[in-house]
Amino acid sequence: MEGLILETTRLLLREFNMNDAESFYDLNLNPNVIKYTGNLAFKDIDEAKRFLENYSDYKENGFGRWAVINKSTTEFLGWCGLKYDKKSHETDIGFRFFENFWSQGFATESAKACLNYGFEKLNLKTIIGRAMKENQASIKVLEKIGLHYVKDFDFDGQKGLIYKIENTKY
Repeated sequence: MEGLILETTRLLLREFNMNDAESFYDLNLNPNVIKYTGNLAFKDIDEAKRFLENYSDYKENGFGRWAVINKSTTEFLGWCGLKYDKKSHETDIGFRFFENFWSQGFATESAKACLNYGFEKLNLKTIIGRAMKENQASIKVLEKIGLHYVKDFDFDGQKGLIYKIENTKY
């Protein structure tokens, strides 16, 4: 598979490509999916295409958010991955899945693989996770994969929480 980064028991994680535009658009259309993200839905598929065309994290940082694909069905389930923030000099873990794939362990499985990749392949020293306090499902995933609460922060005018995990090699 082109752009393949990671493989887990049930999932393939690969770089986004232009064929993901419709899935990307559909994912953000669901208000429940973007409720705690601070993002808006794309206006149309063309806007989703422009986002993918301009997604520069792979070139700039050598990593980014990745499409999560079901190994057995090849279906696009959502995305998961790492994102480097130039302002804070931090790398965070993030994930977003179609609602019909929630509560099936896909976020935990893919996020754990991304953490391992960040520590083992990228030699990152720390990875953080951010979530709105009300987003208990995402907080649960962050805790399951080993991140620990650090502090509160302002998340687009709402109460947010920052979690963190250290690379044990350092």
